[in-house]
Amino acid sequence: MVANAFVDRYMSMDVSHIACIDARGFLFGAIIAHELKKPLVLVRKKGKLPGETISQDYTLEYGTASVEIQKDALKSGDRVVLIDDLIATGGTALAACTLINGLGAEVVEVAALIDLPDLAGSTKIQDTGVPVHCLLAYDGL
Repeated sequence: MVANAFVDRYMSMDVSHIACIDARGFLFGAIIAHELKKPLVLVRKKGKLPGETISQDYTLEYGTASVEIQKDALKSGDRVVLIDDLIATGGTALAACTLINGLGAEVVEVAALIDLPDLAGSTKIQDTGVPVHCLLAYDGL
């Protein structure tokens, strides 16, 4: 099972929360959080979360979008792994990292099933000092 590769990786790491990005990231994030017995934090498209939220805009290849997180989802000292299905240009993951950091938490790693390195998203994330871990990479797309 794909999630087991992530669970095994994070079992021994000092991680307090698993965050995941709307919507395919929820598939992996929920399983990983459950297996690790860690709280699950959702990063969703604007207007989808209940309660008070903070939002972050980011650029897409064809425009802009926003993601949100609940204001009380994380606090200072929390150590978060951010999960998604795919890293392309990195915009969504970088916006999610900004939100997580804005609540005082630290992103210890961004993880995804697939990386598209030709689009340089994983490089952009790593350039901020956040490690990236992907199970597969597809070049030349």
